[in-house]
Amino acid sequence: AAAGILCYVGAYVFITYDDYDHFFEDVYTLIPAVIIIAVGALLFIIGLIGCCATIRESRCGLATFVIILLLVFVTEVAVVVLGYIYRAKVEDGVDHSIQKVYNKYNGTNPDAASRAIDYIQRQLHCCGIHNYSDWKNTTWFIEAKNNSVPLSCCKANIINCTGTLSRPGDLYSEGCEALVVKKLQEIMMYVIWAALAFAAIQMLGMLCACVVLCRRSRDPAYELLITGGTYA
Repeated sequence: AAAGILCYVGAYVFITYDDYDHFFEDVYTLIPAVIIIAVGALLFIIGLIGCCATIRESRCGLATFVIILLLVFVTEVAVVVLGYIYRAKVEDGVDHSIQKVYNKYNGTNPDAASRAIDYIQRQLHCCGIHNYSDWKNTTWFIEAKNNSVPLSCCKANIINCTGTLSRPGDLYSEGCEALVVKKLQEIMMYVIWAALAFAAIQMLGMLCACVVLCRRSRDPAYELLITGGTYA
């Protein structure tokens, strides 16, 4: 179950990042997600080893289980550290990229950048980089000469909104940059909290395995009774 949840968290990060990849070019941010998916797959195998070792009362199997869990625990600590590092870099990355994306907007023939902008403006309820007036500096706005912003800036509850700047009350007033940064940082926090939670679960797993190992080694039913090799 833990392995499945970890893989889900990693996949969620990949899917969400795909919606915002135009605004953040640093693909290294996905490293924690890649690691956590790999850890999830490995954790599934480790869980099977642990179950089999416990059922068969194998000391060697349980010892292997504890060692591998310890290695995965160290990996998850590394995920937490990387998550915090890349979370701190998100704001600089978005600030570096978002202006270029808005300058590529082409409302008459939407390309990937145009679809990305319309998507985040609708999803995050925002308009422009800092506010809707930022559209005045874009190539699309200057060439269109209609004093209007994209329809994705229109508030969802406004009927017959044309995006005209003469009716600013129809438009989202908040800029997208801060909201994109917030969303990407939230994604990083999902990874961090998932890694921390399952690191705690693995600590419990290692503790339980060690307890079983200690009891197994002290169990009198397995002590050698006769020098010749007869066991109870």
